[in-house]
Amino acid sequence: MIRTRRSAAAVLLTLTLPLSAATAASMSFPAVAASSAGRSEVRLAIPRPTGQYGVGRDTLHLVDGERRDPWVPAAGARELMVSVYYPAGTSGGAAPYMTMDEARLLLKGQKLDTLVKAELLAGTRTNARVGARPVGGRHPLVVLSPGFTLNRATLTTLAEELASQGYVVALVDHAYESYGTTFPGGRTLTCVACETVEKAPSDEEEKKLLGKAAVGRAADISFVIDQLTHTGGHAPVWKHWKMIDPQRIGAAGHSLGGNAAASVMATDRRVRAGVNMDGTFFAPIPDAGLGKRPFLMLGTKAQHSPDSTDTSWPRDWRRLDGWKRWLTVADSGHFTFIDLPILGGQAGITDPTAPLSGKRSGEITTAYVGAFFDQHLRGEHQQLLDGPSTTNPEVLFQNP
Repeated sequence: MIRTRRSAAAVLLTLTLPLSAATAASMSFPAVAASSAGRSEVRLAIPRPTGQYGVGRDTLHLVDGERRDPWVPAAGARELMVSVYYPAGTSGGAAPYMTMDEARLLLKGQKLDTLVKAELLAGTRTNARVGARPVGGRHPLVVLSPGFTLNRATLTTLAEELASQGYVVALVDHAYESYGTTFPGGRTLTCVACETVEKAPSDEEEKKLLGKAAVGRAADISFVIDQLTHTGGHAPVWKHWKMIDPQRIGAAGHSLGGNAAASVMATDRRVRAGVNMDGTFFAPIPDAGLGKRPFLMLGTKAQHSPDSTDTSWPRDWRRLDGWKRWLTVADSGHFTFIDLPILGGQAGITDPTAPLSGKRSGEITTAYVGAFFDQHLRGEHQQLLDGPSTTNPEVLFQNP
């Protein structure tokens, strides 16, 4: 393989594509039409959730004083930004999508900065309300981890939908692992981890670094659970912590975040169910499995079918020892499972390699991930998970 300087996003794709394709491929969002992106009348919006509840959102800055940051040790303790979504009333002001710095750096990293203004992305209309009064009762907790290089906001559609259905959702940004994440004090941390991966001397070293990143994120997720459930001797960090049922906790993520969901299940028995959305298992599932706990693998048909080039999925599928499903989505791309195709479609930006519409991308993701957690955290059987559906012809059930 001829090694050239690549973005960390391209590195991730290189590790899962044939070499001939890898030289031309990138995980950036390819823009072939942007006729409306520069028009002032365009307003981007997260789809309205379908659940019975309104959605509240609080933002937390968490610091794990027992761990030093793995990418920038000189920075001291590991820091996280967490958006907590919860079922609520409809009072309160609209929650912002992301900061201007975050939007600018994400667009630049995805090579969309000449097509979309940062103001447009940062101003995306959300459905969550800041400081909304929560509904009563105790609710399952789902922790979400975004893809490597991506801000946590890119999983807003899924987070809002789950909250509207009665889940508390903790959406986590991991310091130095996104193009840009804004922390208190006006600090916007950039992707030092990307630079570290890019400088790896070989593909094997790149894989090892990404595996360590997934394991590090698993520790982040466990720490977030500690903080939100008031366990491990920590004082409550979230004023509504009593609405979380600590016996019903799940984890899900996109790309590296999906690998992290499996990794946290390998180390933290509190996490009862997990979802990997199109992520390579750089950190493998243990040979002994996940203690018979359920796991969903949801990926692209092109890159995550049983005969595709990412051999980590067949390997780890065999190691899963509980309820499991392997679903692939036709005409999808790596970003199908996050906000970018939804918002890109609204801005007139399309990806010829992933013709599935943004609308369908969001509907499929929220339907199957929501059904999975309803079945395994609430004990409500979901026919959608039993086999192919005429309402979702794009979704194929794999059984290698």
